[in-house]
Amino acid sequence: MSIWEVILAFVVVVLMLVALLANMLVLMCFLYSADIRKQVPGLFILNLTFCNLLMTVLNMPLTLAGIIYKSQPGGDQICHIVGFLETFLTTNSMLSMAALSIDRWIAVVFPLSYHSKMRYRDAALILSYMWLHSVSFPIVAASLSWVGFHRLYASCTLYNKRPEDRTQFVIFTGVFHTLSFLLSLIVLCFTYLKVLKVARFHCKRIDVITMQTLVLLVDIHPSVRERCLEEQKRRRQRATKKISTFIGTFILCFAPYVITRLVELSSVVHISSHWGIISKCLAYSKVVSDPFVYSLLRHQYKKTWKDIINKILKRSSINSSALTSESHNRNILQLNE
Repeated sequence: MSIWEVILAFVVVVLMLVALLANMLVLMCFLYSADIRKQVPGLFILNLTFCNLLMTVLNMPLTLAGIIYKSQPGGDQICHIVGFLETFLTTNSMLSMAALSIDRWIAVVFPLSYHSKMRYRDAALILSYMWLHSVSFPIVAASLSWVGFHRLYASCTLYNKRPEDRTQFVIFTGVFHTLSFLLSLIVLCFTYLKVLKVARFHCKRIDVITMQTLVLLVDIHPSVRERCLEEQKRRRQRATKKISTFIGTFILCFAPYVITRLVELSSVVHISSHWGIISKCLAYSKVVSDPFVYSLLRHQYKKTWKDIINKILKRSSINSSALTSESHNRNILQLNE
């Protein structure tokens, strides 16, 4: 193995460990908190978490083996199954992010009618569509034998070995990425920019009220006035940062891989195998970032996983104190004897 391959293998191992820990923590929070389970977005987050976990335990280890051994890991049947799942899980993850953005858009733009427009039944219908949409492409690819080990990405994924099917495969790949990556990106941009517009409008209203209050309070201390102005600035930046994170991580993680897959269809441009694996690792990094972007950094999830950790630590401290007292009593009994 070259130094580049060692570095890429190490990156995949780190991504696997962090993704497994973070997504398991999201799953624990969902199971532990009844409030999280009651919320409709929790269904989309749960679906996204399951997709990320399956990608972590099934696809990433085989990609790691492909990098190390530079050949197909396992037999053809295993590779076909993993390639089928890779296509399904990637599409499902993208659509889950789009569904979360739609939920946020309805909650912010139509707050009074949110509970009537986004019920559990509506979320279940959206999930059903996501699964049908996601499973249709790998079914077509598998039936046409367009799934296999791709050396450029060192992974089992969409791959056409027959030159006579090149035109059909090009059309299929273009449609697939248009209806998965591009469609999800358009939904993300539309919904979150609408949310940002509403957030900025509310910030302006709050700023006007704050400035009017500061003008009326003549005797207010300068430090208090300065803190109010700083809070105004942070409030304006908060929504922009969140929405930039949602859209930015989606583009940064998926766009290089999707563009590489499309450029690869042209026989004119040569793509380095190192870049192919790097673009695949960037796509895998979305599995790592999703738990933090959509769950763990939110206040409700922070409180839940802190409660879980405190409960575990308290239980271990109680057990250790019980063992200590038991050994202490045993020592006293031995002394009395």
